[in-house]
Amino acid sequence: MKKLFCLIIFSFITSAILSSSCFAEVASSEKNKPALTLGFDHVGLSVSNLDATTNFFVDTLGWELRGGDPSYPAKFVSDGKMFLTLWQTANGKNAVEFNRRNNVGLHHLAFTVASFEELEEIHRRVKSVDGVVVEFPPELAYGGPKKHMMIREPSGNRLEFAHSPR
Repeated sequence: MKKLFCLIIFSFITSAILSSSCFAEVASSEKNKPALTLGFDHVGLSVSNLDATTNFFVDTLGWELRGGDPSYPAKFVSDGKMFLTLWQTANGKNAVEFNRRNNVGLHHLAFTVASFEELEEIHRRVKSVDGVVVEFPPELAYGGPKKHMMIREPSGNRLEFAHSPR
């Protein structure tokens, strides 16, 4: 009951903040300024196990291997819309794991999924991949209708998969 009460209060406060005239005023004044960037060119992830992480993206998620740099070493993968560069850490077994509560850096990388069925399919596939940790299976995000799930890929990077029917 206490959790429900806290959730209701949090929702009320969040709604009040987001609908306040102060927030709306800032948002409307910023609309007229064009962004200086056009989106992501690529995202680079440091990985402790280059082969396992590459195989995860290619074999589990169906991405394409688009190249690499054996001197770094690095591998480049793409789903046709997003391009990731995977960079091997110098000493993979002794790499310091990211802690989302204590480190500055990438909290997680979120991918859009086409349907709830594909979200469930991803969940089914990742459960059987060595080194993948499922933090939580597909569930409603903040009451829905969006659903999401969170995992750690074989090198430990947090990945979110989400579908919003809107």
